[in-house]
Amino acid sequence: MQRRLRLRHSRDFQRLRAEGKTWTHPLLVLSVAPNSLDHNRYGIITTRKIGGAVARNRVKRRFRAAIHALHPRIAPGYDVIVIARPRALDCPFADLTRALQDLLRRAGLMYTGVANPTIEV
Repeated sequence: MQRRLRLRHSRDFQRLRAEGKTWTHPLLVLSVAPNSLDHNRYGIITTRKIGGAVARNRVKRRFRAAIHALHPRIAPGYDVIVIARPRALDCPFADLTRALQDLLRRAGLMYTGVANPTIEV
């Protein structure tokens, strides 16, 4: 994932947790807030409940790949945090992608043929 598309500072994560709107799924939690940029920025959070460093990094790589696949269909101008839940470790990649796509659709960020989707945050 390109550097400009990543959330890297703790203040950005804290802002999203405080101001962002949240949607949940058994595999992940999605938090979204508008930013003042013309592109999205993404962050992935994994906790020790998932497992050791190897397991956490594997889950991050899988979510990063899912975001990469969905990125062209996501409305620009938002900061997005994906918080992985322990069940994400053992599920197939297709299920992770489907869960992320479902939450993005519920958040109103997925293009579905509409010219310019917007959400209320």
